[in-house]
Amino acid sequence: MALNGAQIRMARWYLRWSTADLAAKACVGVSTVKRAEAEDGEPSINPPNLAAIRTALEAAGIEFIPENGGGAGVRLRKPGGQF
Repeated sequence: MALNGAQIRMARWYLRWSTADLAAKACVGVSTVKRAEAEDGEPSINPPNLAAIRTALEAAGIEFIPENGGGAGVRLRKPGGQF
């Protein structure tokens, strides 16, 4: 499933992380996070950086919800739940 900038913004907000928090956890620059979040569609950052951002958010408990007629989104994974 493709990840979009709006989902990254929502996930970061849900976790109450700053852009610096996400950048540190994903081992990318703050400017990379800001670029990824700037677009509602697919971020125009390199794939390894996008994967690092996704991995950091998922490790923190975020589950990305695909477009299913109601719009793509995010939610917190249930404790003990699987991806």
